[in-house]
Amino acid sequence: MLYYLHQYVLESVAGSSWEGPLSGLRVFRYITVRSIGAAFTALVLSWLLAPYVITWLKALKFRQNYVDKAEATGDMIRVTDKKGTPTMGGVLIVLALDLSVLLWAQWSSFVLLTLLSLVVLSALGFYDDYLKVIKQDNEGAKSNVKLWVQVILSLAVVGYLWMVPDTRSLIADVMVPFIKYPILENVVLAGTGITVLAIVGSSNAVNLTDGLDGLAIGCTIIVTIVFILMTYVAGNIKFATYLQIPYVRGAGELTVFCAAMLGASVGFLWYNCHPAQVFMGDTGSLALGGALGIMAVLIHQPFILVIAGGVFVAEAVSVILQVGWYKYHMKCFGVDRRLFLRAPLHHHFEKMGWQESKVVTRFYILSGLCAGLALLTLKIR
Repeated sequence: MLYYLHQYVLESVAGSSWEGPLSGLRVFRYITVRSIGAAFTALVLSWLLAPYVITWLKALKFRQNYVDKAEATGDMIRVTDKKGTPTMGGVLIVLALDLSVLLWAQWSSFVLLTLLSLVVLSALGFYDDYLKVIKQDNEGAKSNVKLWVQVILSLAVVGYLWMVPDTRSLIADVMVPFIKYPILENVVLAGTGITVLAIVGSSNAVNLTDGLDGLAIGCTIIVTIVFILMTYVAGNIKFATYLQIPYVRGAGELTVFCAAMLGASVGFLWYNCHPAQVFMGDTGSLALGGALGIMAVLIHQPFILVIAGGVFVAEAVSVILQVGWYKYHMKCFGVDRRLFLRAPLHHHFEKMGWQESKVVTRFYILSGLCAGLALLTLKIR
């Protein structure tokens, strides 16, 4: 909004005595300025709105009074009781993020596509959280329902990118980190599969990571910092040419989105750090994970998320391995054997006796290392 407002004002005063004094409004043309503004706006909105959102959630009795999946399958060591803590706090993140982006970003197709996807996944997560609260169990929406919505959304993104000639290469050509040129060209089916996997996988991986106070949102903050740099470079033809990475026209505006996402997430972490005053729930985790996946696709770097979001990948893989290991031994040998003490991975370390704060801090460190490796792909090609 501010981008278009400054354009309108400058055009209105062009040639008048006001043109000089108001020339400073040209700073709103710069993505860097608007990104900083978006980050601070989202942060302040999160801080200001959080008490009201938490009070509202408590008034609606949207609290986790049920036993979560990890505790339902075995005894978990807990320093604090998480029952009664308001959930669906992802509403706060999405609200602050949306308002900030609409205020500071240029409303390009990439920004609007990412915002729309964020809202759809947030609504899906809200529906899942609502069923959990109403039923007071940890099942929520059926997994196949959530998966179908995510897949349909991903295919809609693919369809849009394919219909626009300038963005078809984002689907047809396959890029991988550390390599300058596409490893495959004009492979629409493969590109479609990678896009769906990036969006659906990222959304669910962040969701699985959301099990300890501040864990998912903290790791999301670290990955978002990587994407602030990646989106800015991908949308700047000079930097993209120098670093020999794919240049994507219009991707620079996603930097504003990432900055707003960073500010909203930091503001939420203020209330979600141990002991948490509010949980983001699936309302936030599905939406944030999906947004990261979509942005990875839009900058033509879908596999970069595997590196930057290494913690998310490890959490998701631990669940897949645990389920597969269990089913294999039950079917073939009729015995209950598990690869980890508990899955996702953060619960495995809790079961080993690590305190919750230690698990979260060490996962932050690992996430930072993964982020550094992801940034190395900009130079090592």
